[in-house]
Amino acid sequence: MSEQENHITRIEQDGKEYILIGTAHVSKESAEQVKQVIEAELPDAVCIELDQQRYQSIRDGNKWKDMDIFKVIKEKKATLLIMNLAISSFQKRMAKQFGIEAGQEMIQGIESAEAVGAKLVLADRNIQVTFARIWGGVGFKGKMMLLTQIIAGIFSNETITEEELEQLKEKDSIDAILSEFTEYFPSLKKPLVDERDQYLAEKIKRAPGKKIVAVLGAAHIPGVTKEMNHDHDLKALTTVPKKTNWKKGLGWIIPILVISLILSTFFLNPDAGWQQMQSWLIWNGSLAGLGALIAFGHPLAILTAIISSPITSLNPFIAAGILAGLVQAYFNKPQVSDFEKLNEDVYSIKGFWKNKVTRVLLVVIITNLGSTLGTIVAGTDIARLFIENIM
Repeated sequence: MSEQENHITRIEQDGKEYILIGTAHVSKESAEQVKQVIEAELPDAVCIELDQQRYQSIRDGNKWKDMDIFKVIKEKKATLLIMNLAISSFQKRMAKQFGIEAGQEMIQGIESAEAVGAKLVLADRNIQVTFARIWGGVGFKGKMMLLTQIIAGIFSNETITEEELEQLKEKDSIDAILSEFTEYFPSLKKPLVDERDQYLAEKIKRAPGKKIVAVLGAAHIPGVTKEMNHDHDLKALTTVPKKTNWKKGLGWIIPILVISLILSTFFLNPDAGWQQMQSWLIWNGSLAGLGALIAFGHPLAILTAIISSPITSLNPFIAAGILAGLVQAYFNKPQVSDFEKLNEDVYSIKGFWKNKVTRVLLVVIITNLGSTLGTIVAGTDIARLFIENIM
């Protein structure tokens, strides 16, 4: 069998030799191949398709114990954490069905690098950066679709066939769970696949020594091989795009517009103005509260969502979901046992809602979605009443 058929690609470039191993993230054979190649080649460095966060997760199975849930909420990272948990759930479902351990080839790469004294290089981009760049590439509708697919993926008990498993072997975990979503948003292929190929290629090129072995998912091999011929700016690839001035200003447009319409309507017809205020309070409060209720939030978290949403919807710096999530975390604070069981609990619907960590995250996310929907519905009704009174 040729090296190409055996998923091994050799590249000679700038006086260095690169050996790329295209692995299947759900294959026992891939782990064995990684071990054999590293032991035979004795490379100076071994690059693996992991970032620091995922590497630490492998090295320290108790990392969840150190999570500060209040910090996660305040830094607005609840959605990113949910995405991470979705991938974990996806991997565990396959592991349970087929008796395999996802990512075993990366673990083998770490162990073999240590065994031969090679420098270990974490070559993948931070997963939170990837998710942040994906999140920034879709509008409200896209965010709704993405969260729906992720949560549906977590709760799905559907099994996959052997044929589907073989197809999944050609994808990494992130690609697999978001593959259907990218069909609706083809532009997201850039942050999800293309940019990561560029990042991986540059990290591999910068690895120390003359002989480098890289352990990558088979789906990345063609792209990385191509990108090895180019230089890439790692800083640019890891920068989370900040809101431009006009986007920051956009956050104030809705509050200013809503307040202006209500004041103008009050001037024309006080009764209609009161109707607008009632619409704003009712739709914002009720839909945000409904979101917290769907997430099985603490009664005070639900009340916080109802009271705060009409106010926070007029302030782009704070969200009802953050306030409700903080109240949820305070009155139903996750214990060490919740963090310890997190990886297992996300595998089932019951566990996902029962675990206090994930329930806090759901309160934040679903409350925010309810509040946003309430703003849209109430804003539309306010505009309708204003138009009716100027006609």
